[in-house]
Order: sequence, then structure tokens, then C-alpha cells
Amino acid sequence: MNTTRLLYNTYFAHRCKQLARYAGEAGDLQQQVLLRLTHTAARTEWGQRHGYASIRTYDDFKNRFPVQTYEEVKPYVERMRAGEQNLLWPTEIRWFAKSSGTTNDKSKFLPVSRESLHDTHYRGGQDAVAIYLNGNPESRFFSGKGLILGGSHSPNLATNHSLVGDLSAILIENINPLVNLIRVPSKEIALMEHFEPKIEAIARTTIGQHVTNLSGVPSWMLVLIKHILEKTGRESLEQVWPDLEVFFHGGVAFTPYREQYQQIIRSPRMHYVETYNASEGYFGTQNDPADPAMLLMVDYGIFYEFVPLEDVGSDAPRTYSLDQVETGRNYALVISTSAGLWRYMIGDTVRFTSIRPYKFVITGRTKHFINAFGEELIVDNAEKALARACQATGAQITDYSAAPVFMDEHAKCRHQWLVEFARMPDDVQRFARVLDDTLKEVNSDYEAKRQNDLALQSPELVIARPGLFRDWLASKGKLGGQHKVPRLSNTREHIEEMLKLNTTADSSAISAEEV
Repeated sequence: MNTTRLLYNTYFAHRCKQLARYAGEAGDLQQQVLLRLTHTAARTEWGQRHGYASIRTYDDFKNRFPVQTYEEVKPYVERMRAGEQNLLWPTEIRWFAKSSGTTNDKSKFLPVSRESLHDTHYRGGQDAVAIYLNGNPESRFFSGKGLILGGSHSPNLATNHSLVGDLSAILIENINPLVNLIRVPSKEIALMEHFEPKIEAIARTTIGQHVTNLSGVPSWMLVLIKHILEKTGRESLEQVWPDLEVFFHGGVAFTPYREQYQQIIRSPRMHYVETYNASEGYFGTQNDPADPAMLLMVDYGIFYEFVPLEDVGSDAPRTYSLDQVETGRNYALVISTSAGLWRYMIGDTVRFTSIRPYKFVITGRTKHFINAFGEELIVDNAEKALARACQATGAQITDYSAAPVFMDEHAKCRHQWLVEFARMPDDVQRFARVLDDTLKEVNSDYEAKRQNDLALQSPELVIARPGLFRDWLASKGKLGGQHKVPRLSNTREHIEEMLKLNTTADSSAISAEEV
């Protein structure tokens, strides 16, 4: 008998029946989560301050205190890192997930409790496998091992009591020892600090293993796969691991990398499953390979709220519970968790495509956008336009970043796109033109600002030298793990640093109007 199917029937089938409840009971499940979280935290310093013991409804909860960002949470985090407990959550906080992105600090440190590890992150991974196996009854998933590419951790404030690190490292450090029997590389290699020697060690020790599944960030996994192919002299990964069947990916959008993966993993049996496992929590899993939207996981240790994108940054943003959201509208994601994050705006924006069950796509970041001229350009717009430009010109993108040029010496304003190609467009001018035309098509505000070039000139495309973005991340000490390139920025801080590194003779700038 197929061992994988036996394990599915024993350990996963019942959970899939529970997940079917999402279609009709999501609101009730979320209400139960809210009351469980507030009841558990009622005797913490935060819970007593805000009267958690008397919370009975969502309105009770949202009227106690406003939506928060990391700046409001940071004083509590600093106290917890110094050893204080029972501040935001009653059980001991020993782990802090190190993240970057939406704050004024170089890094933010997010509390990770024992409960959040098990009722959110590990549960999310288990459900991702359950959903995959439910849709693939012929799977041999458990006939081999899973390769997990993660980050590293280090002592917190030079103490032995607690640690900080990438979420992936925290998960690997605390995982059930039995899981180590079905995963590679070894714990010692997986937690190595420096990226290049880690990649070499993973390749060296896993090439001879029987690997059936991969988990990690698409950009960094691509680096590992190319290194493995180079070491083995193979052209495609299934020549190294013949039974490879699925890649669970997250952290960055998969669209820019999909064609490159299809070229280096040619097996028709290969599957790709998007997951949304952020440092703050595990939020979603793709449950239909034909639909890029992810299923919102509504019975974990996370209560969700949503702020309309137009309210982000206002003094009193409107907030909605799950049963109040609408499809087709962009919302900033706000969470309350079993790690003690309360009404915390994580910085990601989402759009629902379905409400029975609740399914969504990630559309960008609350601080990763360009709105210098009223164009309200978000990452979702950028991904669609770049994908269309690649399709039209045969190009493949390794990475990109874009920012506004507020006014040059000719008093012209535009967007500047810095793009590193894995395969150059057959017509660079056409690439820039299709990019521009598609942005007009998917974003009416952008189209209005581009009208007759009055407020916004055609975009400028700067071709990045090979390895530019990797070098920029290395200069920041951010190779590997969950680190990523800022896709869109409303300032020129990041792109100016990148342009200084982009000094090769073959880098060039192209405007969409140069046709």
C-alpha cells in the first residue's frame, strides 16, 4: 500500500474535513478565536490595562485601544527581551523572530510564544501538507525527505535565556525531533549563519538523499538549486531527485520566478503551493493549483481585522472583522495573536477573491508602494505588468525594485525601474512599453497621471548588472533567510544605494517612449 496515503488517512483526512467548515462557519470560528485569546491574556499587564476580562464581542475589543504598528509595540518587546514576562501574553516568551521592513528601525523583533509555534506556525505547515495530499491522492510525499531552506539565530542580548533569529530558524530549532527523520539538511547545517557556506553544505549533504519536497523562499531556493545543478552537472533537478513532486513556497511573489523553475524542474508531476507564513503568523495556504488565491486559515491562534487601504495612515482608520470584508477591495492586514500581538498592522495588504470560503491574494505592503504623484501603484500592479512584459518579450526577471524620480534637470517626473534579468528581453524598448501600458490597464490612477505625460512621464528602465540585488542584500547583512528586496518604494533611499553598486559598463537606462 502507498505509505503516504496510509499516513494521510490516519493523520490528515480528519483535518481536511474540519477545513471544509471554513466555507460556512468562518465568522463563528473567528469569534471563538477572539474570545479565547482575550480570555487567556486577561491577567497580563496588557489585558488588565484594557479590561480583557469583560470583552464579549468584537465591538468590545476594537473600542478598547487603536490599531498598532511596531512603534507602539516596541517598548513592550524591549522589556520582554530584557527578561520581563506576563506583559502581552501569559506564558514565557523566549524567542523573538527578527524581521525587517515596515518600521523606522533596522530590524524589528516579534515575540514568539510556545502557543504561537504550535497553534499557528506548525499547524500551518501540517495543514499545507494535508491540503496538498487531499488534492493529490497518488502522492509519494512521505517516501522521501523534505528539504527546508531556512535562516539562522543568535543569543538575545548576549544571554542564554532566549534567542532571536529568522522565523524559519526558530521553527527548525523547536521542531519535533521525529520530524528530523524526514527532513534535510541536518539541524547544524540548516542553522548555519553565513549563506554561501550554508548553500555549499546543503548541496554537498543532500545531493545523495531521496528528496520529494522543498520548502523555502523562491529567490533563495533558486540559488540553491542552481548550485546543485552546477555541482552535479545535471540540467534539471529531477535528474538529481527523480521523485521530487512539490515546492511549498512563500515570502516573495512566485510570478517572477515561475518560468525559471519550470526550466530547471521539468517534471510534469511537479507542483507548486504558495503559503503565507510570516514572522507574525501563518495566514494562508493555496488549496487549488488552478487558483493563485490562498485559503485564509481562520481557526488558528490569530484573530483578523482589516483596514481599507485608503485609511492606512489616518488617525482613526476604519477596521472590519472578517465577516464585514468585501471581495475586490484592498485591505491592510491587522492581527491579534497567541504571541501577544494585539491589533497589530503587519504591513501587508490583501484582496479577497472569495468569501465562501475566504480566499485572498497578497497585493503588496503598506510601505512598499509608489504614490509620489497620486498614482497609488502597489506591488500587485507591478507583478502583473512585469509578467506581461516578460511574456511579450521572452524575458525572465531575477529581481527588481522601483522608485519615483521626483524631478530631473528637465523638470520631468517618472518612475525608475531597476531590473535584473535572468534572460534579457528580445526588445528592451518593447519591454518598457508593455510595462507602461499594462500599468495603465490595471491602475486607473496611474493611467490618469500618465495622460499626455502631464504629471508623470513614461517609466525609465535601468538594466541591473548580474548579481546586483544579491550584492546589495549582502552589503546589508541580509543574504538568505526571509530577507527580500524592496519591490516598490515611495522614496529613493534604497534605489540610490543599488544604483551606486550598479557600475558595470553594460548597465543602461531605457525609457518606454524610446520606441
